[in-house]
Amino acid sequence: MPRACKVIGVVTLTLMGAMAALAADPAGVAAPPPVPVPEPSELALRWYRTGILVWIVGLVWGIAVPAVIFASGLSARLVALARRLSNHFFFVTAVYALLYTAVAFVLGLPFDWYATFLRPHAYGLSGQTEGKWISDALVSWALEGGVAAALLWVPYLLLRRSPRRWWLWLSLLAIPFICFVNVVEPVWVAPLYNHFGRMKDASLERRILALAERAGIEGGRVFEVDKSVDTKTVNAYVNGLGATQRIVLWDTLLARLAPDEVLAVMAHEMGHYVLDHVLLWIPVFFLGLLVTLYAVHRTAPPILRRLGARSHAAALSDLASLPLVLVLVQVYGFLLGPLGYAFSRHLEHEADRFALEITRDNHALASAFVKLQSSNLSNPWPAPWLVWLESTHPPLGERIEFANQYRPWESGAPLRYARHFRDGQSGP
Repeated sequence: MPRACKVIGVVTLTLMGAMAALAADPAGVAAPPPVPVPEPSELALRWYRTGILVWIVGLVWGIAVPAVIFASGLSARLVALARRLSNHFFFVTAVYALLYTAVAFVLGLPFDWYATFLRPHAYGLSGQTEGKWISDALVSWALEGGVAAALLWVPYLLLRRSPRRWWLWLSLLAIPFICFVNVVEPVWVAPLYNHFGRMKDASLERRILALAERAGIEGGRVFEVDKSVDTKTVNAYVNGLGATQRIVLWDTLLARLAPDEVLAVMAHEMGHYVLDHVLLWIPVFFLGLLVTLYAVHRTAPPILRRLGARSHAAALSDLASLPLVLVLVQVYGFLLGPLGYAFSRHLEHEADRFALEITRDNHALASAFVKLQSSNLSNPWPAPWLVWLESTHPPLGERIEFANQYRPWESGAPLRYARHFRDGQSGP
């Protein structure tokens, strides 16, 4: 009899525990535990530390190349060479643009080759062939040279016609230009490097399209790109504007993430799309360019007066001044950069919030970030000064912790982005 009582007591306690669990989780399924932020591997730390050096060298190299072209008088010689062919203003600017971009391409080639080909291969992050890298580099140069040849006359015509307000008019003209670039880039430029198409996993595509429909996004806006020919890292992004805006998934991401994790990442990208983050960047870009060009307007003339004899560029309106303008744009861009990066990190954080609210799958988003960390050799806790100076995204450690903790629906608190959901509520 005592043994029977003991069995009854054990059963009673078990039932009480089960009832308590059901009360906390009506679905009868315990919530997954929080996803810990993993320690970076030794290889990831080496990638991070050497990456800081590469970043610094890249900044210096990017300034040194146009500075040498300007100070050596090479820029003026390129202008003279263009004028030998014709004195027509538009023709001279076009030929000079092609010559300058060709010289800058050759001078920048050693660093680009190391930073974007040799180094990723050394760390096992790329399987790209030499031929593909060279092909992509030539395509980039052709695009840069073509755009420069077509448009370089605009700022120099403004410098001649409105020497006191050229910086304002050029900033205003940049708005329709950047909108045009955003419209055509996904359709005409990106396919020059990689193939874009429908998702190969039909079952996963149906789940993504269902989520996109709940977010108010047309199903035709989701694409898979074959980035595995270039890299072993994983990523997804939103680009385009208006009718060409789209969400793009790298095939490397689809290969490494579980379906629920892919959906969580897609929900993040949908947040960018639905919240018009691409559009929000346009006024930020305008203000940054306005301040930068005004600073160039004020500081370039004294430099030209000091170095004019050596560089053979007498005034800012002289075409040979272009490398100096590019140097100053990079310097002021670096100084203003932290403001833009802070804005970018804010948008990324809000896209994470959108993803959590529409899916309520904290575990999937957090575990997706963990896989991004390991696949991309990321340091989840980079130095704060580095985040401030060059990070477009919050540290992965912060994002994983936020994904674990953000659960306003559990306390009945209102959701910030519920109004964007087609059914007016979140969750699967």
